Amino acid sequence: MTARTDRIDELLRQEIGGLLSREVKDPRIGFATVTKVETTADLAHARVWVSVIGSPTERTDTVRALEHAMPFVRHELGSRLRLRRIPNLHIHLDETAEQGTRVLHLLDELEHGRTPDSEPPQGETLPTPVTRRHQDGDAEPDPAAGPDEADLILPEVPVNRAARRSHTRGSSGGRPTNRTAGSRRPGR
Repeated sequence: MTARTDRIDELLRQEIGGLLSREVKDPRIGFATVTKVETTADLAHARVWVSVIGSPTERTDTVRALEHAMPFVRHELGSRLRLRRIPNLHIHLDETAEQGTRVLHLLDELEHGRTPDSEPPQGETLPTPVTRRHQDGDAEPDPAAGPDEADLILPEVPVNRAARRSHTRGSSGGRPTNRTAGSRRPGR
């Protein structure tokens, strides 16, 4: 893909996400987030990847509602964006969040010494991240291992003043100018 299609993909992702949250009033659309848009090279088609939180039936209903709303969204994009062609929008369910949740669940089971389940739980939702603290029964921390990440204090980074001065000087080389932005010298 080119830089142009990458910019168009990001623009479409932002605009479609905004339209879905502000303009589309379908109650079947639950907690849906546009995660990625991939356009074809000729801009005729675009895959809209959507992450949906909820049960499998809620996800299916949300995807159907989004597919039903895409002609309206495409029409609105045509009036808002300055593109020659607005691509046909195709909804795809983005399951990377659920896969990430499954990996976290497997790691948690392995950490606690349990054998991981072979099948993922149905209707799995996203976990709430929690900072792990020392608890009774945990092995004592090894002092040779160094401080915990929460106890780390980052040293101050010395500032290179010469580099900062040259960065703030701009094109005048540090000389003060009496010109305002956009003014020109007489005779030029």
